[in-house]
Amino acid sequence: MRDCMLEKPVVLVAARDPARAMSLGNVLPLAEVRHTGDAENLLRESHLSPPDVVLLYTDLPSRLALPELLTMLRGRADLGHTRWLAVGTQGLGPLLQAGADALMSDSTSTEALASQVRTLLDRVRQSREQGERLALLQRRMDSWEHEERVRDQLVHMLVHDLKNPIAAVMGLLEVVEDDESLSGESRELLKLAREETHHLLHLSVNMLDVRKIQAGKMKLNIELLFAPQLAEVVELAKGDVGVGLRDRHLRIELPLEIPPLSADPEILRRIYANLLSNAMKHTTTGGVITILAQPHGGELLCTMRDDGEGIPEADIPNLFAAFEQSRLTLHGRFDTGMGLAFCKLAIEGHGGRIWVESVRGKGASFFFTLPLDLDTEDDDFADLLV
Repeated sequence: MRDCMLEKPVVLVAARDPARAMSLGNVLPLAEVRHTGDAENLLRESHLSPPDVVLLYTDLPSRLALPELLTMLRGRADLGHTRWLAVGTQGLGPLLQAGADALMSDSTSTEALASQVRTLLDRVRQSREQGERLALLQRRMDSWEHEERVRDQLVHMLVHDLKNPIAAVMGLLEVVEDDESLSGESRELLKLAREETHHLLHLSVNMLDVRKIQAGKMKLNIELLFAPQLAEVVELAKGDVGVGLRDRHLRIELPLEIPPLSADPEILRRIYANLLSNAMKHTTTGGVITILAQPHGGELLCTMRDDGEGIPEADIPNLFAAFEQSRLTLHGRFDTGMGLAFCKLAIEGHGGRIWVESVRGKGASFFFTLPLDLDTEDDDFADLLV
């Protein structure tokens, strides 16, 4: 690619009379003006050194009709930035249809012709600069896509390599926990180990799923869920959180009947498990965690409330971003914030939204909505309940 800042732009005058190039060169000192006397030389010259502007005179000797010649030249990739100025008295219309950028009469003064060439040279310069910027952006995009692929592969490998040993550790801890000879202190340490191992398992799975959702690779298996199915999802989520919930007071207030809820039950279970785990992390032993749900318009409004430490106001705007968490925690545990990031992406994937309200020292309430299917007929509703 020509460096337009260091080299003169090239103007090629394709005409029978070489004097046309000489007179133009006299008024265009900043350009290198060349002459070619027939179509064959024009093809050769433009191939060896692609010009910036070509003045194509209608008197140029050619075996091909000039519109066909111009169409052929305009189709060449190496002449993508070249501008074409058709000059003559007759036959300009077909050249315009063939791709000429501008038309001028051959009786136009040399100064006026030079002014038009300068305008075309400016367009060429802008076109080259835009092409260079696009090429740079494309290289950056290719590099970013490569980094994303490598990151996805690394996360996928990491999670899958971690899941099996974590599951094995959890199984071994359960076996050890059955040992009646354990002292009270050892049993407490064992309980803590199980909680942290469970937390590590959730952390790795959330990391993988956040990447999947961001890449649009996670498909939701939407089903119609009613009150009994919602209660079952919450119970399963409780089991996913681990033994730490035994030290908290968990209150569950779910409606006995709701219109059908459109949701993926497994993903909804993960949402509840992450919010429960988050509430447990921010409450002390004996704390109260409340799970609520109630229809609100065309949505189901779900609430996860705790009476823990609360969230500083400055932390709330970034709370649902990956690798963000509240700076104030009761347990000092490092957390990537992937759990809440997963909740946000998963809920928005369902067509809902999530937000939090908190008062420092008085706990936090997480709210999220999920769409209800209000178009289901009453008969279908009864059949599904059965």
